[in-house]
Amino acid sequence: MGQIHILKGDITTAQVDAIVNAANSRMLGGGGVDGAIHRAAGPKLLAECKNVPSVNGQRCPTGEARITSAGNLSASYVIHTVGPIYNIDKAPREHLINAYENSFKLALSHACQSIAFPAISCGVYMYPHHEAAEIALNVALEYVNHFDIYFYLFDEPLFNIFKQTYRQLTTI
Repeated sequence: MGQIHILKGDITTAQVDAIVNAANSRMLGGGGVDGAIHRAAGPKLLAECKNVPSVNGQRCPTGEARITSAGNLSASYVIHTVGPIYNIDKAPREHLINAYENSFKLALSHACQSIAFPAISCGVYMYPHHEAAEIALNVALEYVNHFDIYFYLFDEPLFNIFKQTYRQLTTI
């Protein structure tokens, strides 16, 4: 049985089998976590992302996930998932749940035992942090028997929200 760990820090330093990237649908890098992962992984990651088949310019639609090797990262894999843009997406909750679930399913299918997540959609995609934490942690609790799960949060307020939400979900 695994555990859930909530950390404030840099996901690119995670010592895990798979690092989840909060990607955009093109999978060509971007800002925030996506840019940081691409910079740390180096050009091999971008080259692999370019080889993922594209449909209408999208390599990974919202809520889905794709897997590549991890380039220069210590992880074996990067799982790219696209979370919803909260104010635009017509089904943001469903798509955020799917982003986490599909990431876990890909990790399982590649025999991963540990996985690190950022707070998907909590940056420029503006998902409300409390609801995003509740979704992320509820899905993680469904998979904790299969993985050691790490959440890497980029700032103190988000870190505190995840910690508080985890306490609430596990003491009920």
